[in-house]
Amino acid sequence: MTYETIEVVPLTPRIGAIVSGINLAQPLNDTQLEDLHKALAAHLVIFFRDQALDPASLTRVGLYFGPLQKHALKGLPDHPEVRKLHADENSKHVSGEEWHTDMSCAEVPPMGSILYLHTLPPMGGDTVFSSMYAAYDALSDGMKDYLEGLTATHDGMLAFGRFDPHGNYPKAVHPVIRVHPVTGRKLIYVNRGFTSHINELDEREGRHILEFLYQQIEDPYFHVRFRWEPHSVAFWDNRCTQHLAVWDYFPHVRSGFRVQVEDARPQ
Repeated sequence: MTYETIEVVPLTPRIGAIVSGINLAQPLNDTQLEDLHKALAAHLVIFFRDQALDPASLTRVGLYFGPLQKHALKGLPDHPEVRKLHADENSKHVSGEEWHTDMSCAEVPPMGSILYLHTLPPMGGDTVFSSMYAAYDALSDGMKDYLEGLTATHDGMLAFGRFDPHGNYPKAVHPVIRVHPVTGRKLIYVNRGFTSHINELDEREGRHILEFLYQQIEDPYFHVRFRWEPHSVAFWDNRCTQHLAVWDYFPHVRSGFRVQVEDARPQ
């Protein structure tokens, strides 16, 4: 893959790359955006260092890739499409502390998410990403055939009920195996954070199949681990990745902002 305006350094053969040579705080031109689209499609999640962003500039970056989707949890007063992520000594839970893909409980989950962190703990606080392409490709042909055509229910209460048990959270049904609308590749689309059950199977069988798929997704051979530094950015394709925010830094502070980019209906 060649790029005109950026340098891209892959972190693993399957997922993850560091992008340099671009300032996200400044307006981006069409060539830069084309390069970023190519890098995201090739590497699933791309990372940037030394980016001085605020909620307004993060919103502008997100809008280059499509309309922004409001999160199920409340956004900022002046930027409702921007969600603040903050953990400190008073936190009982943190967002993303188990494997998930963002807002799969929505009828149309976001295409991607862009996270900017300005404050990091002195150690820890990494995010781990997993390739759903690689997890699917490693399944046996028999298991692929078995899963084809199955659907699963994704329930927002599973992920967000711990923050507000009285919230009215979305619930949606999606294919267990979906097709990426850009690459055409198949991928696994269930996750511990949101998926409650497989609709076509009885409870016992479905529970065991989900646990098998979760263990497949959590296989480190399909992962990249990103060590954050202050003013770093991660942009991940929410359709073909899952991630885990490792909460190993309590009671220290980890803080930033995130936006989500809208997508078409999953295939």
